[in-house]
Amino acid sequence: MTQTRSVTAPLLLALLALAADAAYAQVALRVRATITGIEGNVLSVRTREGKDLRLQLSDQLVVAAAKAMRLDELKPGDYVGTTTQKRPDGTLVAVEVHTLPPAAKPGYASWDLEPDSMMTNGNVAGALAQSSDGRRITIEYQGGAQTVLVPATAPIVTNTPADRTALKVGEYIFTTAAVAADGTLTVQRITVSRDGVKPPQ
Repeated sequence: MTQTRSVTAPLLLALLALAADAAYAQVALRVRATITGIEGNVLSVRTREGKDLRLQLSDQLVVAAAKAMRLDELKPGDYVGTTTQKRPDGTLVAVEVHTLPPAAKPGYASWDLEPDSMMTNGNVAGALAQSSDGRRITIEYQGGAQTVLVPATAPIVTNTPADRTALKVGEYIFTTAAVAADGTLTVQRITVSRDGVKPPQ
């Protein structure tokens, strides 16, 4: 009996951890939208899918504004992310490239910006390589690396500190909202467009 308990307890803890992870995944919602109104701590937006949402802004809200940059401004060791899609020949082609804060999780995983898109987060490795159809950037992360073709049309974006005054009707936002049991959407951090430059998504 003692042996059964010793085997079952770790298994139970592992299952509980998985359940907690799954629950967290279900209450986090990525929002890509245009601001339609703001009143107090409530931001009204219309998503790219055409759905109207009301976002409750945290008292500790952190706001960042998008800023365009050049690909050749990136240096070896810079921490970046890139949304990619795969060509038939297997080449990963960047939809966008953006700088990342240190807290962003590194790795290579599926992403929901476009069908079959992927996200690669990691450090720039070595110099950029020029090719006939764009420049290639290698991104390293623990356990792997991806080489990405960055066409001239791909936006290169960084974030700059901002405040709530940057949240104006007509601006575009990207954020991840926490979904409460009653359906309330609460936002702790939000990135907003500025001067026509959309935030990384």
